[in-house]
Order: sequence, then C-alpha cells, then structure tokens
Amino acid sequence: MKKNKIIILSIIIVVLCLGTGVLLSNIYKKSQKTKEKNEIINIKKTEKNVSQKNKKSKENKNIKNNKICIDPGHQEKADLRTEEIAPGSNQRKARVLGGATGVATKKPEYELTLEIGLKLRDALKNKGYDVFMVREKNNVNISNKERALITNKAGCDVFLRLHADAGGSGATGASTITSSIKNPNTRAVQQSSDKFSKIVLEEYVKATGFKNRGISYRDDLTGTNWSTVTNTLIEMGFLSNPEDDRKMSSPEFQDLMINGIVNGIEKYFSEK
Repeated sequence: MKKNKIIILSIIIVVLCLGTGVLLSNIYKKSQKTKEKNEIINIKKTEKNVSQKNKKSKENKNIKNNKICIDPGHQEKADLRTEEIAPGSNQRKARVLGGATGVATKKPEYELTLEIGLKLRDALKNKGYDVFMVREKNNVNISNKERALITNKAGCDVFLRLHADAGGSGATGASTITSSIKNPNTRAVQQSSDKFSKIVLEEYVKATGFKNRGISYRDDLTGTNWSTVTNTLIEMGFLSNPEDDRKMSSPEFQDLMINGIVNGIEKYFSEK
C-alpha cells in the first residue's frame, strides 16, 4: 500500500514537472515570438527613417543644384545714356539710375542693395547654393539690359533683383514686380516668375513683419524685359519712410530680411 502511494506520488510529480516544462516552453516560445516581432518592427522603422532621410537628403541635394543670380539694384553713378527697354522696341530709357536715398539714414539705395546682396550671397552659399552676383562693388557701370543679359549667359535658374522703394513718408511695406502675361518678351518665364514673386514676397513679409503690398505687373522694366530667366524684383521697404529706412539698415533686421528671402527661394525650388 505504501509502495503504491509512492508510485502514485511519483507519477503526479512527473506529470507536474512535464506540465510545468510545457508551460515554461510555451511562455518562452511566446516571448521569443514577441521579441522577434518587435525586432522586425524596429528594423522596419529604422529602414523607413533611413529611407525618409535619404529621400530628404536627395531632395535637398537636387534643390542645391539650382543657380541663383542676385542683382543689387542701381550703382554709385547713374548712367543716363539710353538703351532699348525690350528686344526690338523703339522705346528707350536711361541705362541705369542712381536710386533713392534713405530719409533717416541718408544711405543711398545702391549701398543698401549691395549690403543685402552680399549677405544674401553668403547665406545661400552656406546652404550649398551656387550664387552669381551681378555686382559686388558700388563703383561699376552695368546697365539694366546688361544685367539681364549677364544673368541669361550665366545659366541662372532664378534672377533676384534687389531694390528699395520711395514714395510718401507714410508709405510702408514690401512688394515684388515682374512682367505681365501680355508681355511677349517674357512669355516663356512669366508663369514661373509670377510664382517666384509671390512666394518670395510671402516669406519676406512673414520674416520681417513688413506690410505685404502685393505683386505689381510691369512691362516697362528693362531688366525684366531682357531676362530669359525666372525673375522677380523685390522692393524691400520704403527709404522714404523713416521707420522702414532705419530698419533696413539695422544689422539685426537685415538678418530677418535675408532669412525671409532665403526661405522664399528654397520654398520656390521645393515646389518647382
């Protein structure tokens, strides 16, 4: 009897051990499956992140392939000799004017546009862009027609003309100018120029807080009429307005101006 009890007890112990072993085995297998599943998920996440980074890097690299031409408007001495305002036109205008002067700072427009132009060049180069400057000093004599032709020859993707406005002392804000859809000389680039003008202006006023005065469409600008490149002329603010004038000469505010223009250029290329 005692012997039978021992046998039964032994069988129970064996069964319990086997059951426990099977249970532990199942738990282990389940744990391994969960671990493997998590590892697969993590691998997929990593692959997705790498793919997104590579895609973004490729997009950025493609954007940086664009060449940007900057034309700081005006020059130290005006050249009042005349030139045709457009190919085949009988209408003529002064080759290049001296520009406006700051009512508060007394800084001439040609100095301000070059200041901004050089800073903009450096900011774009630091981002990896190829930048072409129409002028890098004030003592030059380059007509508006010549500026456009130089830019065309340089193989630029966009042509940015930097200017500052003048009007009544109460006038304030920024605007952009390009040709109209009716202009036969710029028909090939009018649509892209319109988009470029819009985006650059939006980003510029967002960065600076200047009033958005909108886009003007003009067909009497020599530098625009001779351009075969996507272009815009930005009136960065009013030199005739004391507040605008002081802001545009402030190094801190100039950084905002540069950031706005750079953002506009990059946004245009990314949506191109």
